Amino acid sequence: MVSKESCRIEIRAAIRQLSDRCLYSAAKWAGEQLVGIEQDPSNFTPSNTRFQRGSSSIRRRFSTSESISTPLPSVGFSQAATPLPEEDEVIDGDFYLLAKSYFDCREYKRASHVLRDQKSKKSVFLRCYALYLAGEKRKEEEMIELEGSLGKSDAINRDLVSLERELSALKRTGGIDSFGLYLYGVVLKEKGNESLARASLVESVNSYPWNWSAWSELQSLCTSIEILNSLNLSNHWMKDFFLGSAYQELRMHTESLEKYVYLQGIFSCSNYIQAQTAKAQYCLREFDQVEIIFEELLRNDPYRVDDMDLYSNVLYAKEACASLSYLAHKIFMTDKYRPESCCIIGNYYSLKGQHEKAVMYFKRALKLNKKYLSAWTLMGHEYVEMKNTPAAVDAYRRAVDINPCDYRAWYGLGQAYEMMGMPFYALHYFRKSIFFLPNDSRLWIAMAKCYQTEQLYMLEEAIKCYKRAVDYTDTEGIALNQLAKLHQKLERNEEAAYYFEKDLDRMDAEGLEGPNMFEALVFLATHFKNHKKFEEAEVYCTRLLDYSGPEKEKAKSLLRGIRMAQTGFPSMDIEHLPL
Repeated sequence: MVSKESCRIEIRAAIRQLSDRCLYSAAKWAGEQLVGIEQDPSNFTPSNTRFQRGSSSIRRRFSTSESISTPLPSVGFSQAATPLPEEDEVIDGDFYLLAKSYFDCREYKRASHVLRDQKSKKSVFLRCYALYLAGEKRKEEEMIELEGSLGKSDAINRDLVSLERELSALKRTGGIDSFGLYLYGVVLKEKGNESLARASLVESVNSYPWNWSAWSELQSLCTSIEILNSLNLSNHWMKDFFLGSAYQELRMHTESLEKYVYLQGIFSCSNYIQAQTAKAQYCLREFDQVEIIFEELLRNDPYRVDDMDLYSNVLYAKEACASLSYLAHKIFMTDKYRPESCCIIGNYYSLKGQHEKAVMYFKRALKLNKKYLSAWTLMGHEYVEMKNTPAAVDAYRRAVDINPCDYRAWYGLGQAYEMMGMPFYALHYFRKSIFFLPNDSRLWIAMAKCYQTEQLYMLEEAIKCYKRAVDYTDTEGIALNQLAKLHQKLERNEEAAYYFEKDLDRMDAEGLEGPNMFEALVFLATHFKNHKKFEEAEVYCTRLLDYSGPEKEKAKSLLRGIRMAQTGFPSMDIEHLPL
């Protein structure tokens, strides 16, 4: 059983070791989880008492969630702790300290040069890591020089070949530790050797599980559940963090939430877990719940920028212009030169209908981080709104290049080609988006509309798609209405009546009115009249009489027909019927 105290001891040691090896992103992540462990109430100061209270309502929501069945562990995890690795002998301490200083000043070549004769595993890692980052820095410079900040380029990290050769030789002789294995996995991934990269990263996290950067790289290589299940990972609580994140990327949101509920047993105050939970619920379209979580996150961590672009997406979807304006101003004042900040401001201008300004900020986000997936996708959406389909296609393709599993980019490509009147291409991209997110009714509806175009006109296939949309809870009711109309067009009146009735029930339950309701009432009244079910027909006609204008006249005409059909003789003037 791993207790909270043992987790604290592990993470504190890991933070020191990760920072000492200049893996600051992983150290930051570990630090957030350290603070996320529930503290002893007797040790609270006023500030962290507020932090504790701020997280309690999130924990209550987790523990009472109806959709999550995994029990919360009360005191710890039933997993064995992995002993921390011993530090290297202080044999090259002075050189290492100088190299680390150069590294922190982003003078990567100098850092690598200082350690050229040092043989300890710690020094070997920092030397190779500095060389790798120097190559990445030069690659970015070449890309900007050749094609501009957003252009495509064939620039590569020229140090990858030598790094792979050296790290491979060191691995065979046991000259690298878990950090070296992590770097070796990164190099192999960059060179496209995904299978060996996964093996190296698995070996790294099994021997040193606290390096979140290694887990993140491993996750990016798990593009299917089959690959994920094939990994031979040691049983450690860090594995649960990894699985929660991997499930989310594989769109297994319920399973992801279960993992985070489990981790709440120890990390009950973790902002990271709250943010990841919000992401999963966002994908499940539980926007109200997501908004509550992000509001609480900002109360606990008012200068947080990470994940706030997702919060802006929620506010955009809810058309909460005032709240989005406040968030954009707050994040801008915190750190305006972050990709997330630019995307939030871009969302604000998009909601205001100022699409040119929105594009400007999405481009700014991409200048800060060329691989920022959300910015490419959102910029594609803006170009669609501006009817600039070639630019939209280019933006979506760049998003797909970054993450081929991103359903939003594939869906955007489908929309763009649909706008250009190319349904065959659109259908191909809609199919790709459905492959990655098969339970989204909007994607099935989009594909059905492609089948209904004049070029394809495959109505049976369209019906199949609309049925799938109904199965996946089409909240807008588009699928039911279209199913009714398609069956009516194919003269399958019984099926059409069935779907019109279901659509009518939905509109009644939601208190909706409009053309679709009038169309359903007219069809059902006529259908039941033709089948001599006069009582049912009169019910729908009576509802039509509540309308004014042509709807009322149509109802009167139908009622005359019903009276004539019932008696076989002309009925009295409908104007004298009690209404």
